[in-house]
Amino acid sequence: MVILLTIIHVLVCIFLVIVVLLQSGKAADLAGAFGGMGSQTAFGPRGSATVLSKATTIAATIFMITSLTLAIFATRNAGGVSSVTEQHKGAPGKPVAPTSPATSQPAKPGQPSVTVTPIGPTGVKGQSTTQPVQIPSQPGAGNPAQPQPAAPAPAKK
Repeated sequence: MVILLTIIHVLVCIFLVIVVLLQSGKAADLAGAFGGMGSQTAFGPRGSATVLSKATTIAATIFMITSLTLAIFATRNAGGVSSVTEQHKGAPGKPVAPTSPATSQPAKPGQPSVTVTPIGPTGVKGQSTTQPVQIPSQPGAGNPAQPQPAAPAPAKK
């Protein structure tokens, strides 16, 4: 059903583009070329509805109906998943190697650290470990909060 509706939607889109491009503008006469409206109405003269204008109206209506229907089908088939991460939680992937507490280094007081919790391919959480964050020893290398040291001034002779 969705595939058939999508095919109809694409065909109506193509038809709508062609029909709109085939129509001439309201001010397509000689007076319109020089800025004249041809009438004192606010939006230009209203002529009789041509076959192309009727086809545009019908195609636009079908386009809106198929768009709304496809949107409703898309939300109903989502299955209640609220995010992309929940949708791929059970997807098979590379297994996560759990870190053992023996290989992690304890963080020193005052040193920044990160708590790591590995999640396996089935969504099961592993044991959390705290690992210290390495801070570069050179001032300003990687830490934008630290100012760069000024270059020494050249010696004058």
